[in-house]
Amino acid sequence: MLALTRKKGEALVINNNIEITVLEIRGDQIKLGITAPKDVPVYRKEVYLQIQKENQEAISLDGIEALKGILG
Repeated sequence: MLALTRKKGEALVINNNIEITVLEIRGDQIKLGITAPKDVPVYRKEVYLQIQKENQEAISLDGIEALKGILG
């Protein structure tokens, strides 16, 4: 993990096409602005993990239904 120190208004660039800017600092929270191409999905981590969980569950359910169709 790369740890950086940034001040309000400062930014960092990832892969030449994603820019993350510190917009606001309030207490122990920061507000980030993310500029990325439209084809690059950007999620909060908890949302991303929920999507991954639901995708795994859907794959499992689809697999079970497919087996039922083959066997029954």
